[in-house]
Amino acid sequence: MRSISFIVAAAMVALTSSAALTDGYPDRPIHLIVPFPAGGGVDTMARILAYKMTDVVKQSVLVEYKPGAGGNVGTDYVAKSPPDGYTVLLNVNGIAISPSLYKKLSFDPLKDLIGVTQVASTQFILTGSPKLEAKTVQEVIALARAKPGTMNYGSSGVGAPLHLQAEIFKHVAGGLQITHIPYRGDAPMLTALLSGDVQIAFMPQSTGSTQVESGQVRGLAVTGRKRWPSLPNVPTMTEAGVNGMEDGSWYGLFVPAGTPGSIVQALQKAMVATLADPGVSERIRSTGQEPVGSPTADFQAFFKSEVARFARVIEAAKIPKIE
Repeated sequence: MRSISFIVAAAMVALTSSAALTDGYPDRPIHLIVPFPAGGGVDTMARILAYKMTDVVKQSVLVEYKPGAGGNVGTDYVAKSPPDGYTVLLNVNGIAISPSLYKKLSFDPLKDLIGVTQVASTQFILTGSPKLEAKTVQEVIALARAKPGTMNYGSSGVGAPLHLQAEIFKHVAGGLQITHIPYRGDAPMLTALLSGDVQIAFMPQSTGSTQVESGQVRGLAVTGRKRWPSLPNVPTMTEAGVNGMEDGSWYGLFVPAGTPGSIVQALQKAMVATLADPGVSERIRSTGQEPVGSPTADFQAFFKSEVARFARVIEAAKIPKIE
């Protein structure tokens, strides 16, 4: 996907147009739906974007929370909303995971939603509880093998990206027996990690890096192909001896299917302009993420490929479908 160098040039064009993005739109507040509880990585990103996007579109951009079922409740809400550009979804790659992870979904993300643009790319960090005796990934693996079924891992909800990342880790590390304990969001998951109720957890880059830097949790490894500049002493999964976790995550903007093309393009241009703002891009980068702002056609193709990729991952890892 395209980087910030592309969106800066595109934003210069977008910002030289009239204040109205398209005829009569928007003429009232836009509701930016976060399908997870407040306090997590998606919430952080939404608030960064909404503040500046309000200036760009000349209307309030209001962040609303519709949590539940690994992001599926909020996604369904947007999919069934009027296709008028006033109800917009900010989601992570979990939206590409759900079709293969759940037996039944009340929506089809490829048919019921339009991917407007990829907002940012990101990674995950495998963190360990401060009460965990294992201090490296290999020590975690050794402990899990020595005491199968006695370790727990936390996630922000069944079917959420953090859940799938941990299941992939269990699979590629040799079929580890570590019990999944789901929570309603990143914040309660972190509380459980600090208390030792769960021994490990994958965390979003935006919140996990802060917790590791502060010393609250132990950084064991990061996903992706290279170390994070903010955590130079934390190895990649490959460096830690675990292959198959080189792919990262992403944030995307979606609207209901049937939204007029002029409004879709208006929202895409508004997001490009928002991401190109130096203050916004710096805040996003400070959380260890990279702004993107891709063209709609590019994101649609990428999203379709991600749905197919996760279907292969889930099948290979033999992850059971969720009722």
